[in-house]
Amino acid sequence: MPTKKNGKWHVDLRPDGRNGQRIRRSFETRAEANRFEAYVTGQAAQGLPWNPTPADTRRFSELIELWHQNHGIFLKEGVRRKSVLLAIADQMRDPIAAGMTSDDFIRYRKNKKVKGEPANPKTLNNHLGYCNAVFNELLRTDYISYNNPFGKIRPITISERELSYLTPAQITEILAAAKASRNPDLYLVCVLCLSTGCRWGEAEALTTDRVKNCSVTFTDTKGKRNRTIPITAELQKQLLEHGRAGQHWIFRDCMVAFDRMAARLTFKLPRGQSTHILRHTFASYFIQNGGDILTLQKILGHASITMTMRYAHLAPGHLESARTINPLCGQFVDTGKGIETLTH
Repeated sequence: MPTKKNGKWHVDLRPDGRNGQRIRRSFETRAEANRFEAYVTGQAAQGLPWNPTPADTRRFSELIELWHQNHGIFLKEGVRRKSVLLAIADQMRDPIAAGMTSDDFIRYRKNKKVKGEPANPKTLNNHLGYCNAVFNELLRTDYISYNNPFGKIRPITISERELSYLTPAQITEILAAAKASRNPDLYLVCVLCLSTGCRWGEAEALTTDRVKNCSVTFTDTKGKRNRTIPITAELQKQLLEHGRAGQHWIFRDCMVAFDRMAARLTFKLPRGQSTHILRHTFASYFIQNGGDILTLQKILGHASITMTMRYAHLAPGHLESARTINPLCGQFVDTGKGIETLTH
């Protein structure tokens, strides 16, 4: 019951019993004190907090901005990731994040179109991963108090695509076309990619100080780890001579020049690969020529051996035992008898 002291009415109670939380407040009038006491007691009787947290009305786009400010800004492609996430939020009509459910993303995934066509499943899986990262990171750092609404959505199962690579004749044609290009950098960038298996962007970012001792060092890579790859003395000479006097960079951007050149080839590059076909070609020939899969992982800079294992089937003798110890090979285990003996 409120008591008056020093000209004010004081409420001092423990609605959950002597071991519960103690609540104390002061009011100017007795009526205010009585109303507060009745409210607290009523909330306790219903098992509800007397001072509940205000509803979180932040929209999905606001959480994306918060995620970017505190985490995404440190990612290599944080700006691009934020742009993609804001586009997703816009297509979902930017709902209040606390009220989102798995249905929001499932409907987005179902209706997502790219140039009038259903979006690529790999792209949709990436978008799911981006959204999950936002909610999981904000929950981990206590910026939200509810679980990830998309956490139980399973990615789309995608059939493994066979990796294509260039034939010797196609390699010759590409290098000849690159040499004939008006872009002065195109040929040597292609040679560097085919010689080291580097990504196109890694080749373009190469600087003269990272070409020495018959090796090149790639920094600021996708896997965030530097890689040093041996090259021939001839290629080192070409790279250093190609570097412009007094300039740090060896090459300029020549991706557009590659695409223009590719359009003039007598064969078509696999859809969605473009310059990456050079990296696949290096890896494929490396394994076919007897290279070790673990060494290839280090050369390519793969964080996981799983990625590199895509090339394992190209190794000489890969699964060769399937030819010699299958049930039709003429010999059965523990019998000493061939197939003809058992079938007559």
